[in-house]
Formats: sequence, structure tokens, C-alpha cells
Amino acid sequence: MRGLDETSGSLFSYIDLEERVRPDHPLRTIRHLVDDALSSMDDLFSDSYSDMGRPSIAPERLLRALLLQVFYSIRSERQLMEKLDYNLLFRWFVGLGIDDQVWVPTVFSKNRDRLLAGDVAHVFLKAIVGHATVRPLLSDEHFSVDGPLIEAWASMKSFRPMNGEDGAGDGGGGRNGERNFHGSKRTNATHRSTSDGEARLYKKGAGKEAKLCFMGHGLMENRHGLIVDAATTQADGHGERNAALHMIEPRADRPGRITLGGDKGYDIPDFVNELRSMNVTPHVAAKDKHSAIDGRTTCHAGYRVSQRIRKRIEEVFGWAKTIGGMAKTKHRGLEKVGWQFTFTMAAYNLIRLPRLLGHSP
Repeated sequence: MRGLDETSGSLFSYIDLEERVRPDHPLRTIRHLVDDALSSMDDLFSDSYSDMGRPSIAPERLLRALLLQVFYSIRSERQLMEKLDYNLLFRWFVGLGIDDQVWVPTVFSKNRDRLLAGDVAHVFLKAIVGHATVRPLLSDEHFSVDGPLIEAWASMKSFRPMNGEDGAGDGGGGRNGERNFHGSKRTNATHRSTSDGEARLYKKGAGKEAKLCFMGHGLMENRHGLIVDAATTQADGHGERNAALHMIEPRADRPGRITLGGDKGYDIPDFVNELRSMNVTPHVAAKDKHSAIDGRTTCHAGYRVSQRIRKRIEEVFGWAKTIGGMAKTKHRGLEKVGWQFTFTMAAYNLIRLPRLLGHSP
């Protein structure tokens, strides 16, 4: 017998949101890890809010909602609020009841900006990798480092001379008129972006297109390829190596030597010597000529293992750009872009952990 296509609304629902999410859903494991991490950050949240005034959106709910935005490639806060309104899985993960009101997008964005001004992303990343069930998965001896370019939220038309003289000419009226840059020399020493003054013109290598961008940096442990630290700097030729030294230094304070893998961009004598002075063996790829890495390092089997595993960090950055929204940042300024990058690195760890912990089908 054919069923009827009739709609009958129900006045009451007796099914709990908890029952709507299947027991083996990966978000269950992620929610457990996130809740434990957020509980450890309670004092940090308390210091960020006043004891007076109207209650804000709970920072725990804000961060859970932002994680969903990264996990599911949601392009804006307005679209995120729309999905929260009808998606029961999203409501359960954030902590909203089935009848709870969803926030106005502008209110959500304003409350989010309070968290962007603090060190919440780094504390959250450390809380995830320091979780009692995650810590045994990490290597404390072998690491790899690399970094992607993060395109700034600024167009090349905004890159103008700091002295106010604009030799490119204005090809038409309006705020977005045509501009001709041919024959004009533009450098970071003479020009700045009027949209994001902290963005820098940079290209990754010879023959590549120069863009206004920032530079992200990630430190990966080599056992399971999880990110244990992250940093963001302005794009220049020294940012990668300075960030690598900053991230590896706290981990070098242990008995025995540790290793740090990297590509040929890290094969610089000053960098290699600095690593050795910190009791870190530099497992960076050797240049064909004038390399700072010699046979004392390359003759070991461990060096070849590090060179193979270090490439896994590209998987992290590939995910961050295609899924996590880091191909072009939606924030302006080094502090906010750095917050977004570090938070995205924490999100990458979280999507990996259900399978590593054996809780995912």
C-alpha cells in the first residue's frame, strides 16, 4: 500500500538530543576531549569577563561552534547560525537544547572577538595535546617543522606607497577603480596595505606569484603526525627559522637529544648551529651545494626516517587550507590571524584523534 505524503506537526517531542546522535559518531569522542580541555580553561575564561553586566554567550559554546565552522567548512558566522538553527547534531555538539534560541550572527561575532584578543587558542591547543588520553600518542623526541603562507584579507590594490604618492594611477572613479602596476616597483620597505597594515608582500619561491600574506608555522610530532605547537609571523625570509627555534626550545630541555626535521629552507648555518647548541639534532633536508648538514647527520638511518616522515606536515596544511578555511584568512592583523591558525591546528588534531584512540568506526 502506498504511503501518504501528508505533514502533521507535533506539539511536543519526547526524544532527547542525546538519543539522536549515534553512539559511535566521531563527534562524541571529540566532544569529550573538548569538554575536558574547556574545563581546564575555566580560570582563563573567568579572568576574561567582568562580574557585572548582562551574561554573554558562554565561551565554551562559542569555541564548540567555531570548531564546527572549521570541521564543516562553513564560510561565515551567518551561515553557521543558520545551520545551528535546524541541525540537531550541531545543537547537541554546541550544547544547545532543541528549543533554545540561536544567537544573532552579529552578537555571536562580537562575543567571538573577545576570545580573539586573548591567548585562548594556544591554551586550547596545549590542553588538547596534554589530555591524559592524547599524551601517550605523542613523541617527545622526534619533531618536524614547516609553515604555509596564509593569504591576507587584502587586495593588491590596497598595497600603496607609504609616502602617499601613488604612481600606479587611477583608471576610473569609485573606491575600486582600475589600477595599472606595470613598470612600478613595489616593496615592503616602501609600500603598505591600507586594508591590513601588518600583511607583507611575499612569495614562496622563484617563479611564484607574490601575494599579501602572513606565514604560519607548525611543529609536528613524528609518531602520529599531530601538531603540538603553532605560531604565526609576518611573511619574511627569517620568520620560518625564528618560529622553529621558538617552538622547539621548550622541548629541548630534557635528557638526551631530540631531532627536528625540515625542508631545505632550514639548511642555514646559523639555524643548524643554534639547534645543536640547544641539544637538538638538525634533520633538515641538505642542499645540493653549501649545505650546513654533513655526514655526521646524514649517515644515520634516523635521518632518512625523519626526511620521510616530515612530509606528513604538508597533509596538515593541505587540510587547513581546503577544509579549515586557511587558504585566505577572514581576519585582519597578525594577532587575529595567528589565533585563527592556531585554533585550526587544534581542530586538525581533534578530527584525527577519534580514529587514533580507536573510538571511530
